[in-house]
Amino acid sequence: MPEFTQTILYTDTDGRARFGERVLALSEGTPASRLSPVMPSAGYQLRHSPVGFRSQFHCTEKPQWVFILGGQMEIGLQGGHSRIFKPGEHFYSADVLPAGATFDPAVHGHWSQQVGDEPLVTLFVKDV
Repeated sequence: MPEFTQTILYTDTDGRARFGERVLALSEGTPASRLSPVMPSAGYQLRHSPVGFRSQFHCTEKPQWVFILGGQMEIGLQGGHSRIFKPGEHFYSADVLPAGATFDPAVHGHWSQQVGDEPLVTLFVKDV
């Protein structure tokens, strides 16, 4: 059965953001067009970030899919690790602040920035 690899940005047990992967089965549809089961969502937002955009360290308020529609997006983690996502790529952002924790930018979250000479255009699909 075909599979879809979901890239995940999540909060590990030490409170730090990490990248991981999860395999989603494409168990529906036809042999010519495999589909995942329908996933619920709470709506979506489109965002345009100009050349030069960069955020501070922050946590995701509520888990969401992030799809890169145009430009490039770099996600940076504590310790200097980062990944660049290009048009057509995605990740599931679920690095929420641990329950009971107070945000500490030296420990929690990630930063994001636009990369290259094209504005960054993203689609955020909010989880329920």
